[in-house]
Amino acid sequence: MAIFLTESSKVIVQGMTGSEGMKHTTRMLASGTTIVGGVNPKKAGTTVEFEGGISVPVFGSVADAMKETGADVSVVFVPPAFAKSAVIEAIDAGIGLCVVITEGIAVKDSAEFFNYSKDKGTRIIGPNCPGLISPGKSNAGIIPANIAGPGRIGLVSKSGTLTYQMMYELRDIGFSSGVGIGGDPIIGTTHIDCLEAFEADPDTDAIVMIGEIGGDAEERAAAYIKDHVTKPVVGYVAGFTAPEGKTMGHAGAIVSGSSGTAQAKKEALEAAGVRVGKTPSETADLMREIMQGLQK
Repeated sequence: MAIFLTESSKVIVQGMTGSEGMKHTTRMLASGTTIVGGVNPKKAGTTVEFEGGISVPVFGSVADAMKETGADVSVVFVPPAFAKSAVIEAIDAGIGLCVVITEGIAVKDSAEFFNYSKDKGTRIIGPNCPGLISPGKSNAGIIPANIAGPGRIGLVSKSGTLTYQMMYELRDIGFSSGVGIGGDPIIGTTHIDCLEAFEADPDTDAIVMIGEIGGDAEERAAAYIKDHVTKPVVGYVAGFTAPEGKTMGHAGAIVSGSSGTAQAKKEALEAAGVRVGKTPSETADLMREIMQGLQK
C-alpha cells in the first residue's frame, strides 16, 4: 500500500519536452515510475528517447494521452503563465491525480484551478511542490529517489528541502509514502488530507509532519490529529529563528502577531499529543525512537 501513488499508477508529464520536464522525466523513469506519455500540442505524434532505450510517446492533449494509455496521474512542468490552463485541461480530461510542480503561479490562478478540481473529483498536489514518492513503487515529481527506501513511515511536508532531509535522516527505516504539499497560500492537498490517508493506510505505522511559519494550516492539522489520528505523529515547524514581522521564504509564510509563529504551531501540535523537534535531526530522532518502540 501507499497513499495516492502506487506501482500501478500510469503517469503522463505535461511539459515533458521542456528542459525541466526532460530532466525530471529521466529521473522518474530511472526510479521505476511508469511514464506512459508526455503532452505537448506542438509535438503530438512524436516520441522521445530516454536512457535505457525507453521511448515515450508525445500526445497533443491530456485527453488523448489518457485515451491511448489509461494514464491516471499527470505531473505538470508547465511555465507559470500557462499552468492554469494545463491543470484545467487535465481536470477536464478526468485525471485522478494532478501533481503541479511549477512555482510562481499566480495565487488567483491556483485558487481557480483548485476550486474547479473540487467539483470534478481530481486531486491536486501543489503547486510549488516537489511532488510525492512511494519508494520502490513510483515517484511523481522531483524528489530524489535514492535518498530513502520503502518502509512504514508516512511523511507530509510543506517544504521540499526538508522533505529530502527527513527522508535521508530516516533512510535506514524507510517510508510508505512521502508527500510534498507545497508552501503557497493556496494548495490542493493539505496536511489534513495526508494525515487522513496515512491513518487509513495499513502499511503506515507512524507519521512525520513538517510545517512552516505562517498561516494556520498546522494548527488546523493539530486539531484534526487530536480528534481523528490514532497513529503516533512527530512534527517539525520551520522558522523558529525567523525575525518577527518579516515575511520569510515561501509565499505562505506570513506571520501576524503571535498567529502563525513556529512557537504557536509547536504548542498546538504538542497539545494534540504530537512530539515536536526543534531541528529536523531532533525530529528524526523522535521518530526513530517511536519506530523502535513499535518494533518491540
